Amino acid sequence: MDWTKPQGRPATAAPPPDVPAIELKGISKAFGPVQASKDIAIRVMPGTIHGIIGENGAGKSTLMSILYGFYKADAGEIFISGQKTDIPDSQSAIRAGIGMVFQHFKLVQNFTVLENVVLGAEDGALLKPSLAKARKLLKELAEEYELEVDPDERIEELSVGHQQRVEILKALYRQANILILDEPTGVLTPAEADHLFRILEGLKAEGKTIILITHKLREIMEITDTVSVMRRGEMTATVKTAETSPEELAELMVGRKVLLRVDKKPATPGKTVLEVENLRVVDDDGVERLRGISLNVRAGEILGIAGVSGNGQSQLLEVLGGIEEATGSIRVNGDEVDLTGRHSDGQTRRARSIAHVPEDRQARGLIMDFTAWENIVFGYHHDPAYQKNALLMDNAKMVAEAEAKMQRFDVRPPNPQLSAKNFSGGNQQKIVLAREIERNPDLLLVGQPTRGVDIGAIEFIHQQLIELRDAGKAILLVSVELDEILSLSDRIAVMFDGRIMGERLPSETDVRELGLMMAGITDEGEEAA
Repeated sequence: MDWTKPQGRPATAAPPPDVPAIELKGISKAFGPVQASKDIAIRVMPGTIHGIIGENGAGKSTLMSILYGFYKADAGEIFISGQKTDIPDSQSAIRAGIGMVFQHFKLVQNFTVLENVVLGAEDGALLKPSLAKARKLLKELAEEYELEVDPDERIEELSVGHQQRVEILKALYRQANILILDEPTGVLTPAEADHLFRILEGLKAEGKTIILITHKLREIMEITDTVSVMRRGEMTATVKTAETSPEELAELMVGRKVLLRVDKKPATPGKTVLEVENLRVVDDDGVERLRGISLNVRAGEILGIAGVSGNGQSQLLEVLGGIEEATGSIRVNGDEVDLTGRHSDGQTRRARSIAHVPEDRQARGLIMDFTAWENIVFGYHHDPAYQKNALLMDNAKMVAEAEAKMQRFDVRPPNPQLSAKNFSGGNQQKIVLAREIERNPDLLLVGQPTRGVDIGAIEFIHQQLIELRDAGKAILLVSVELDEILSLSDRIAVMFDGRIMGERLPSETDVRELGLMMAGITDEGEEAA
């Protein structure tokens, strides 16, 4: 491919191999009293894949936002290919040869692939010549980097993995020599993640420089050449990946030894707590989201639901949690549960000893502008223990109880008067878990328990779920993280396109088989109808 001809912007020469593609010196950034980055120094060599890891709130996203022009550093310098570079906005970053693929894609859903790639990089007022040039270039990029995607297909019709390819194509169309990827595999199947890694290796072979932000230590060990560790706004270490280990990286991240595996004894399942038969959901557009789901969960076991996001897991949790209506049958402890009408809501579910940790903690689990103590009692505020008299609730008692729960669940800071929005993602998740687990439910519905959560909090959350299981409670776990499903579950059911593709025991399956089932393939080459 002739990179000397302008595509979305003038070509930027790749740096010499001995000059860092990126060098940050003394980068500091504060938000009020919070020091998000403190005197950060990092060198990223050209033609390498450089990982950046750290706990929630460690400063990773702030640092990359400074590099991509979203934030302006309070102090420090940025050097691109050895040249001091001012990056006041994202357009300046693009001109400097930097592209970024965000965790939540920045695509216009009802535009085509071609239109999204060209958007913001048009050659002039007439769009037709830009589209024609982009079509030709996309074909070349697809062949060179395994980025095959139909240029005329609308984004809303693409799988998540293909949408991610479009984001990479956008950056390459603008001739990025430096590509930043933020948690790129969070919504991919194992096969899609493997394909992404092949793409990244191809880009690296072409001399591109890649920065990978991820909390998955397995991916760091598999794909990166070098890894930098951040903790509390500071860069604590940069090491060659081949010279470190997951255990060492975890300890560098949190400042203590971390148990990377789930330590649990075999389950001793008891009576059936949850029975689901022929559960069906049709959305407002007439699309069937659940297509005859049947499953059961017993006391003292965890049933893990594996699957790529968007295949019906959300609807399953919302029906079981009383948020969405459905047809079919649900029984809890042998008693029928209403699926429609005024007795099918979350309040009724809670009265039946069903607790629910939603997949999206901010949209479903918390009211972000309310305090931690208010969020910890929401849904349970009608409990007689919280009533001072017929008219008033005992706020002091609720605050004290919330503070005790925050201490037990290691919520930081343990201040019940702080708004939920002032806590990191991992601590927001602990607030929701504290509220639901501390009610001692017979059945816990938990969706994406460690999404966006750092490794120290992951260890704690997993321990809480195992303790609840060992106390004889039934747990339905939904997660897109196959490592989490395999390590926590006693049985695994795989969902694809609103159906259960099959069940497996963790000891009798592996990532490859589960990945095929997640893609709708039950046997070699046999796809689901």
